[in-house]
Amino acid sequence: MTKRGWSLFLAMCLIWGLPYLFIRIAVEHVSPAGLVFLRTALAALVLLPVALVRREVGAVLARWRPLALFAVIEIMVPWVLLGHAEQRISSSLAGLLVAAVPLFGALAFLVTSHAERFTAAQSVGLVLGFAGVACLVGLDIGHIDVLAVAEMLGVAVCYATGPLILARWFADLSGLGVMACALTLTAVVYSPFGVLDPPTDLPAKVWLSIVVLGLVCTALAFVIFLDLIKVAGPTRSTIITYVNPAVAILLGVLLLDERLTTGMLVGFPLILVGCVVAAGGRAAEADATTVASTEPAADVVIEVDAQGS
Repeated sequence: MTKRGWSLFLAMCLIWGLPYLFIRIAVEHVSPAGLVFLRTALAALVLLPVALVRREVGAVLARWRPLALFAVIEIMVPWVLLGHAEQRISSSLAGLLVAAVPLFGALAFLVTSHAERFTAAQSVGLVLGFAGVACLVGLDIGHIDVLAVAEMLGVAVCYATGPLILARWFADLSGLGVMACALTLTAVVYSPFGVLDPPTDLPAKVWLSIVVLGLVCTALAFVIFLDLIKVAGPTRSTIITYVNPAVAILLGVLLLDERLTTGMLVGFPLILVGCVVAAGGRAAEADATTVASTEPAADVVIEVDAQGS
């Protein structure tokens, strides 16, 4: 990737390494569904006015069926699963399990023509990353909740599937407009959880977590991620999920006193090596150049991934 691409990549690794800590704090006092409402409502309040001013909403709403499908697959289902899982597993483990996203994304080319092809070396990197995830789960299997792990793998599948929906139905539209509409739709669907059972007497750290999740890890993150997709390509952009766990582990251990397990010590280095191998090489730069050169004006993107978690 280019220097600008790596800068955006590192920024996203940091920003999307934060949610697991704040979700873990928030779901101790707020239901997973209630948290989804609060988070998406805050993000929509920021992104929707921008999309309206840029007149990007009408074209998206005209394709309301695929929009609803995308919102369900990429936000409504995985964010609830993630919150529910983090009620029973550590934020560190949750962040590490999401590293399976690039693997599912790479395998998607077997069933669709929209996913990018990886070189042999990059495929080896993906395999190494997945081996790290396998070690992470296998070595700690006696100390983790199996249902929560299954939920996290479901999250990974959803995150890998959502961009394919966008590639098929929204390739010619603004990614910001699509995300603004999807977040708004999600907030409307989950509004009963916020209106009928509003959070009360929440500690300050919980409100801080909700605000950071909505404004930083969602609204700001998507703006930066749109630029990353242009530079690095849509599928390789999901490789940030190989580095996000480093931030999740560090924050979990330092701030939540979470245990650093054998599975983490063995699995994470494999995940990190897999990331470096899968993201490197001239092929990645060539794909990024292709994406940038074929992209229409007006901030059009090919795929957007909502793995902000």
